[in-house]
Amino acid sequence: MSWGSELWDQFDNLEKHTQWGIEFVEKYTKFVKERSEIETSYAKQIRNLSKKYQPKKNSREEDESKYTFCRAFLTSLNELNDYAGQHEVIAENLTSQIISELSRYLQELKSERKSHFHDGRKAQQHIESSWKQLESCKRRFERDCKEADRAQQYFERMDSDINVTKADVEKARQHAQSRHQMASDSKSEYSSYLQKFNQEQNEHYFNVIPNIFQKLQDMEEKRIDRIGVCMRTFADVDRQVLPIVGKCLDGMTTAAESIEPKTDSKQVVESYKSGFEPPGDVEFEDYGQAMKRTASETSLSNSREAKEKPVGKSKGKLWPFIKNKNKSPKQHKEPLSHRLNDFMTSKPKMHCLRSLRRGLSLKLGSGPEDFSHLPPEQRRKKLQGKIDELNKDIQKEMDQRDALTKMKDVYVKNPQMGDPASVDPRLSEIAQNIEKLQFEAQKFEGWLAEVEERMPSKSDTNRRSGLYETQNNSTVSNNCAQDRESPDGSYTEEQNSETQVKANINPVLPTSSTPEFDDEFDDDETLPTIGTCKALYPFEGHNEGTIAVAEGELLYVIEEDKGDGWTRVRRNEDEEGYVPSSYVEVFLETNAKGAMTYI
Repeated sequence: MSWGSELWDQFDNLEKHTQWGIEFVEKYTKFVKERSEIETSYAKQIRNLSKKYQPKKNSREEDESKYTFCRAFLTSLNELNDYAGQHEVIAENLTSQIISELSRYLQELKSERKSHFHDGRKAQQHIESSWKQLESCKRRFERDCKEADRAQQYFERMDSDINVTKADVEKARQHAQSRHQMASDSKSEYSSYLQKFNQEQNEHYFNVIPNIFQKLQDMEEKRIDRIGVCMRTFADVDRQVLPIVGKCLDGMTTAAESIEPKTDSKQVVESYKSGFEPPGDVEFEDYGQAMKRTASETSLSNSREAKEKPVGKSKGKLWPFIKNKNKSPKQHKEPLSHRLNDFMTSKPKMHCLRSLRRGLSLKLGSGPEDFSHLPPEQRRKKLQGKIDELNKDIQKEMDQRDALTKMKDVYVKNPQMGDPASVDPRLSEIAQNIEKLQFEAQKFEGWLAEVEERMPSKSDTNRRSGLYETQNNSTVSNNCAQDRESPDGSYTEEQNSETQVKANINPVLPTSSTPEFDDEFDDDETLPTIGTCKALYPFEGHNEGTIAVAEGELLYVIEEDKGDGWTRVRRNEDEEGYVPSSYVEVFLETNAKGAMTYI
């Protein structure tokens, strides 16, 4: 149904209705805005909650990560953090897709409504003005008709009165005729204007107003449709993140299912196993021997021999590292009261259990560098972990050295790319770092070998530390760690081991021919990207042709490694250069030569 034909006389009500429609749009916009703020606040609280319960560095919670239920909880926290991110996405989409759009649409809607009602009021004023003019013509015609009627009656009275002169009668007749003429003119004017008004009124109520009302109807229907679209978008914004939210929840479920009680029970053994053997039987000390006073030297000697035998028998069953505090056999000559007092006041021989407990408590805090405050098994694990950490640092330094060596070779062959001497200070610094790390690793290797010698079990004697294992450098090997181990696993300090370490401290830089860059910088055209990469380590990129990257930074790959150890990357249109291939993890696109990763 059309507003123009059905609501031709409801101008004021339509004005109120359309104003109410605008207010409804404003109300809905405010509703969505408050929902967006709630989502943002909720996401912030969820993120803070996840951050609050994340394990702290350099604390006991790092050791707790060994247990499956702790790892599952950490995974749940990470998934919860991603879950919070989806609520942030909801808030952003509500703002961009609904709030911003409705705010802009409101301005357009108000402007359009104002224009339509301005035209309507103008048409109303015009028809009202025409009506007033018609009324004015009508009253003038009515007044002229009355005046003409009165003039006619006066003329008739004058004409019938015999006492009136002929001149007065003629004057009255002329006046009546003029009044009739005026009435006739007023009638013609009124008739003409009435016809004009009817035409204007017909135009107003059947064309002008219907057109304006039709525009208002179209505007209102668009407003209603826009509200419907926004309401659908309101639901779609939530629906779009449901798959990712579902993955987050699935991740939490998978983490919960990954909990293994048996594995955690074994981890308790691995974490707190001391390596000590259980204590042996406590010998029986017969304090009643002091009361057996006999004159026979034979019986006395027999009692001594009988007492000495169990001492020697149980000697090896005491806790390790306990000093032998057994009393001399001559002590049986002391008074019984002294022996009893000595027994009551002496500390138990299980003092090593207290030292073990103290060592475990020191494990959580700061202790000696060689971890000597820990039980053997825990000390061995700590030393092995420290050696592995040093090996990683050594490998990292060697990778840097190899990359800089290749860069230097490129500079030697292509002087226009950079000065080869600019690399030497950094190479010297890396050599010093390798020397320090190797010395530290050697020190911890010695402590580890010492611990393995003392441990009751020899199952781990063939352990290899892999101190000098590298990928590209053949001059540094793992012979140092192996030379210190004898075939049966005992630790030996050999002269040639230290000599080999010192000889390998400053290895000879490789001088083998390195493939040259294929005139990368001679090409003025911008190379297309063939993939992306993520920086595994920070690279300063002081030399010409290189680019500095931060750890974790994402870059575009424009040229993969051609065997020289360098990958060409781009940060933006103006920043590009080479980084060591071992410093980045490369993800080539499917249309490239093939997925290839450097780690």
